[in-house]
Amino acid sequence: MNLARWVERNGSRRGDHPALADGDRVHGSWRQFAGQVAAIAGGLRRNMFVSEGDCVAIVMDNRPEYLEALFAAWHAGLVAVPINARLHRDEIAYILDQSGATVVVTDEAHADDVDAAVAALDDRCTTVVAPGVDWDRLAETTPVALFERVPEDPAWLFYTSGTTGRPKGATLSHRNLMMMSLSYFADIDPVSPSDSVLHAAPISHGSGLYGLPHVARGATSVIPTSRGADADEIAALLQSWQGMSFFAAPTLVNRLAVAPAIAGAELRNLKTIIYGGAPMYLADLERALDVFGPRLAQIYGQGEAPMTITALSKSDHVDDGHPRHQERLQSVGVARTDVEVQVIDDEGVARPAGEIGEIVVRGDVVMNGYFKQPEATAEALQEGWLRTGDIGSFDDEGFLTLHDRSKDLIISGGMNIYPREIEETLLRHSGVDAVSVVGRPDDEWGESVVAFIVADGDVNPRPDDLDQLCLDHIARYKRPKQYRFVDELPTNNYGKVVKRELRELLRREAADSPTDSD
Repeated sequence: MNLARWVERNGSRRGDHPALADGDRVHGSWRQFAGQVAAIAGGLRRNMFVSEGDCVAIVMDNRPEYLEALFAAWHAGLVAVPINARLHRDEIAYILDQSGATVVVTDEAHADDVDAAVAALDDRCTTVVAPGVDWDRLAETTPVALFERVPEDPAWLFYTSGTTGRPKGATLSHRNLMMMSLSYFADIDPVSPSDSVLHAAPISHGSGLYGLPHVARGATSVIPTSRGADADEIAALLQSWQGMSFFAAPTLVNRLAVAPAIAGAELRNLKTIIYGGAPMYLADLERALDVFGPRLAQIYGQGEAPMTITALSKSDHVDDGHPRHQERLQSVGVARTDVEVQVIDDEGVARPAGEIGEIVVRGDVVMNGYFKQPEATAEALQEGWLRTGDIGSFDDEGFLTLHDRSKDLIISGGMNIYPREIEETLLRHSGVDAVSVVGRPDDEWGESVVAFIVADGDVNPRPDDLDQLCLDHIARYKRPKQYRFVDELPTNNYGKVVKRELRELLRREAADSPTDSD
């Protein structure tokens, strides 16, 4: 089983049909895509001196070459390591080191950061800039035959932050990704070869994962020329490509729902918007339904069970005749076809409908484990179940509602942010004695990052200095939006900071001043 076989088959069966598009321009047919993948795979094996099972990292903006690199790695029998291009170079260096990547494919916009990360590792891996001379040289190599892989072989190391703030590589096998793709057809949408998938969100995460079912069926992968989510461009692309679906964080859905370009656009070519990664408030969802109609599908999943735990279908979104319709809209839907989902108590016993507990999931979509982290794997995978760390409850009809997130995770704009990483960075400042970072409700981003700081001395550190410290060590999107200076942090009898009290304070303030964007 090798996912790259999808490209090979479509190259034979749908050779002249568009496979990759850069905006409204065809970048390559399926025949060209398949040929490029096989040639780059040959270049990786022959020119880069990689061996079966080695890791190839990808650090770039969305572009057609991203998908070429991804499938070429699989074609060559390698493991892909897509890395969020927004990460700080130190974070990129950590992932390169932890994964043991031997090759990094990047673009010109990120080449400096990647070069610095590689240099920090004593140049233990080779950088290839795409597009560029070295990339062209790989693509001119004699193609190699597809390397066979067994279902359990790693395909994608999906790096997701852990409780320590250090990323953990969820090892996703070819079987995991195959099952995820089949579940998409069963629970989200059938896909036709005449359809298209728009990559407006990062391919390194949800968009890339949910692009796989479309590759499997021979649909066209469309990359915005802006390399991002521009409402005007999306409205224009809807006129060029039919049957278009795309994955989006709720913040993007909200932004598109109020964009003038979308309000005036012809939406007949828009098929499905799959949203997830963060809560979506009821008022925002109802407004989006008014704009987009019956085209919204919600998913709840984690990198460890890629995009596949529960789903709220398009039909559930518009079933306003149901007496509990609004409650359903505030849920994350029902268990997906390919998994079992339970809510358990502290003893691991399944709780009945209506009772709250930790959400656990098992099935062939669940990861092999965390790459080279046996202790973290043992904690996450217990007796065949993935412990999600999320808290929720089922209703009598099997709809799951999330009540809270454990491990203090903050989700801002669909991006996972773990407080400890920020806290450790801020504690580097000599003027910071203690710090606790929590999420504050934010109408636009879902949550924004707030740092409560106890100063070391009588003078508070300057916020500009704290900002610069963060920018020097972590990704920009993790930087606190506000610094709150306090005399002390709330603690329990054991001296542990009670973050719940800080979050409650911010929630009360948000409720009292809903328009405050400080």
